[in-house]
Amino acid sequence: MEADDGSTRVAGAQTVARAASLLRIVTSSGADGASIADIVERSALTRPTVHRLLTALRLEGLVDRDETRGRWMPGPELYLMGTVAAARFDVTAAARDIVRSLAVRTEESAFLSVRRGDETVCLVREEGSFPIRSFVLSEGVRFPLGVASAGLAILAFLPAHDVDAYLGRHPELVSRWGSAHGEKRLRQRLGETKERGFAVNPGLIVAGSWGLGAAVFTREGDPQWALSLTGVEFRFGAERQAELGRTLLAHAHQLTTRLAAR
Repeated sequence: MEADDGSTRVAGAQTVARAASLLRIVTSSGADGASIADIVERSALTRPTVHRLLTALRLEGLVDRDETRGRWMPGPELYLMGTVAAARFDVTAAARDIVRSLAVRTEESAFLSVRRGDETVCLVREEGSFPIRSFVLSEGVRFPLGVASAGLAILAFLPAHDVDAYLGRHPELVSRWGSAHGEKRLRQRLGETKERGFAVNPGLIVAGSWGLGAAVFTREGDPQWALSLTGVEFRFGAERQAELGRTLLAHAHQLTTRLAAR
């Protein structure tokens, strides 16, 4: 194989990219797993290609299949790899008590998400004490930047050229997530997020389920993570929204400081 000097394509790169995409879809589907129809739709690959790749991944232990329900789930080898990678990348141990404090203080469900490329991935969920909850987000669930409140908070504090590049790469946001995610309206929400310091998602993913998000920064000032809250709409009125935002920002600042000191 030729050396990868940036001008030649790496042999097998398309297959690896497709397999990685399927792994992301399976792992983002939660404990219930994903059906073959869901995976085909979300991957935009043909059903035979998806089946071939999933079969190969299963042989390596990276995915597993529930034969009774016909659903695909993360495999045992993926867990073992994850435990090794966690030693370098996992921040949940440092963040869990802060996420729990956020849930206790607000009585809403609280989350920690991490940026992975053009997406956010939920790492930690802590339930609040309020009995009516939103279940839009849970561990392993992914959303594109700018869709959920965590990703909106992260995208808002990226450099302008990175925001431009991201929007250029993802013209499908409108068709997949609705007209509220068109470039003009999304840029307006990004500006509002920077002005107030935290993001607001007014039920744009699931009607009646609101979210607030605040970026958590690296030592160099990059928005790499986000804390967020979700709950039902009537709990996020203007006065309480401002109170929740202040609490959220205080916890995000605490976590930023803690991670920078590691």
